[in-house]
Amino acid sequence: MRNSPFWWIFIGFMVLLDIYVFQALKVITGNASPKIRLAVHTGYWVVSVSAIILLVVLPYIHFERQARIGRSTVFALLAGLFFAKVIAAFFFILDDIRRGIQWLFTKLFSAKNPADTIKDSEAITRSAFLSWTGMLMGGGLFGTLLYGFGNKYRYQVNRVNLNFPELPKAFEGLKVIQISDIHSGSFNNRKAVERGVEMILAEKPDLILFTGDLVNNLASEMDDYIDVFRKLTAPMGVYSVLGNHDYGEYVNWESAQQKQENLEKLKQVHAQMGWRLLMNEHVAFEKNGQEIALIGIENWSAKARFPKYGDLAKAYAGAEKYPFKILMSHDPSHWKAEICEKYRNINLTLSGHTHGMQFGVEIPGFKWSPVKYFYPEWAGLYENGQQKLYVNRGFGFIGYPGRVGILPEVTVFSLNN
Repeated sequence: MRNSPFWWIFIGFMVLLDIYVFQALKVITGNASPKIRLAVHTGYWVVSVSAIILLVVLPYIHFERQARIGRSTVFALLAGLFFAKVIAAFFFILDDIRRGIQWLFTKLFSAKNPADTIKDSEAITRSAFLSWTGMLMGGGLFGTLLYGFGNKYRYQVNRVNLNFPELPKAFEGLKVIQISDIHSGSFNNRKAVERGVEMILAEKPDLILFTGDLVNNLASEMDDYIDVFRKLTAPMGVYSVLGNHDYGEYVNWESAQQKQENLEKLKQVHAQMGWRLLMNEHVAFEKNGQEIALIGIENWSAKARFPKYGDLAKAYAGAEKYPFKILMSHDPSHWKAEICEKYRNINLTLSGHTHGMQFGVEIPGFKWSPVKYFYPEWAGLYENGQQKLYVNRGFGFIGYPGRVGILPEVTVFSLNN
């Protein structure tokens, strides 16, 4: 990345963007005192130049685990600053278009002689209103991202009551907890994670299901948290599947063997915590002579850039006889691409993966996140005929070390018929 031409083109674009935004900053500080103008302008360039230097230097520095968490925070700040300026620049461009049209109209229709044309064009100044709007919108985004840093461990318990006519009477009221996307490599607050685990245990579930992405890349990221998540127990057990990050796909391994060894170690981590990792297989639960099935597959995505190791045909084989089936499949794009088409008697699919992009709006009756334009099913409950999909918003975080509007989730299902 550091030697990529794109990276240097991007930095060059950042410099041009800084210069462009500064022109609008001069407009909105035009009536301020010289001391205030100097302070604001100096502060702007100190921040902007520091951001450019960090962008140039950071890719060349090797970070240990805890330092990598700090680096993620720095990159998030830089990304937030960049997008804030892009949003501000959008309004400045609108203003420049307005000025250009006004200048052209004046040149073609208003002036009677060249001197008047020059005089009129000089009078078309940048709009203070649009400049202020751009600055406020960009600053608002940046402030929101800063606020989101404090939400990354603000676990929310979402209770979902689901009715299935096919559910055997013996399992009426079954209490299932779903968590997903732990991403332990991003954690930097063990006590906060422990509080999240305690919230899960306080619900006293019958069954706990984890739908993938235990780590960011390396099995060793769980070393400090195995004993924390080992506390999760339930009468019917704790079951898990793998997500796209669990395979180490985003690491430049020295050999295929090293990558495989990392995956095998991660499988051992699941076992050490007492979690039953389902690898394209199913298990049955029996109660009072009645049975249901739990199916778990490896990652399967309809998106080309994500691994497709899941084999639902293999996992499903033999499960046809059970009247009620729950499927754990990490990526929700799997639901419409295969499950709804070929496996219409899988009653409930549980997924994660999207995190709700860790950014969006959720209020009663309305939810939105940019991730919806990539994943139509991105958070919460979806239905297709008698089939249901629930997409968990994720327990952890990755990339941006925070959450805005889309909070970390523990889902508590009550299953009824």
